[in-house]
Amino acid sequence: MRASFSSIDALFVIAPQSLLLDIAGPAEAFRLANLHRAARGLPPKFRLRFAGTAATTVTSVGLPLARLEPLPKTLQAPTWVVVVGQPTADAHRNPATTRDVALALSRLMREHLHAQHSPHRLVTICSGTVLAARAGLLDGRQCTTHHDLIRLLRDLAPRARVVENRVFLVDGPLASSAGVTAGIDLALHLIADECGDSLAASVAEDMVVYLRRSALDPELSPFLAHRRHTHAAIHRVQDALGAAPAREWNMSSLAALAHVTERHLLRLFMQHAGVSPLHYLAGIRLERARQALEHGSSVTAAAESAGFSSGLQLRRAWQRRWGGSPRDSMLNAAAPSRRAWDRLAG
Repeated sequence: MRASFSSIDALFVIAPQSLLLDIAGPAEAFRLANLHRAARGLPPKFRLRFAGTAATTVTSVGLPLARLEPLPKTLQAPTWVVVVGQPTADAHRNPATTRDVALALSRLMREHLHAQHSPHRLVTICSGTVLAARAGLLDGRQCTTHHDLIRLLRDLAPRARVVENRVFLVDGPLASSAGVTAGIDLALHLIADECGDSLAASVAEDMVVYLRRSALDPELSPFLAHRRHTHAAIHRVQDALGAAPAREWNMSSLAALAHVTERHLLRLFMQHAGVSPLHYLAGIRLERARQALEHGSSVTAAAESAGFSSGLQLRRAWQRRWGGSPRDSMLNAAAPSRRAWDRLAG
């Protein structure tokens, strides 16, 4: 069990062209956490701070931010250093202003990330993980970033364990997220860790976050995958499969939904979605089963709720898609974070 602190500085590191939602989303979650603590008679947990290499900068949408504090040279109070992202083009280009931020980050955080009992943490949002890689702060850690930047991250941090298709990852004092909205998911996860699940749920409700995603969720939900097309009939079939994956679907019933023959449905699905209808259904069912397992269901119950005929059929589908077993995969995905915090707690 790691140490808890009475107060935490949330220090947002803001480079030129930072993505505004990367700042506002997590910051608002921390502000609301303080608000809900006050309603429960508790003192504020998070002190919001905003810093940069210049006192004034411009965000990705052109909105200027002023009165930023200088990036500190040392950390005093327990601090979460939140490194926000920039547009993909800026992350690839690495202008001089970004290099200055990376150098300051390296000096500020390198020692703390290797300290066994450091009260400080590095939190990266979207391409902020790329900035942390340029600062040399990711060696030996599991981390993730936006799917468009995975290859760049691997090139910049060859000694890091870069994991793709995750909403966020927590590995000891490093927490990283995949994209702008994933920064809110990560903030809610960290708030739950510090303030409890009930308070984090209240924050999510205030922010109208429909589903609080976990570190085990893929970056792109199977419910959204293979849908970057405009074919109405294929969308109609996909909607039906997503709404009722446990139903006993076959090609005949799916073709009836699309008002085409089975052979033509297969051609249309392959042309527009890139997979067969039954392959798409298998992905939806596996995701439903994974979510059920994450919330404590047995393999048998998860299989039934997702539309598999038995726990054995789920295990076979899981093995084909991801390898291993459902239970082993869930435990292995969560283990790095637990092991790292156990080391920090001593």
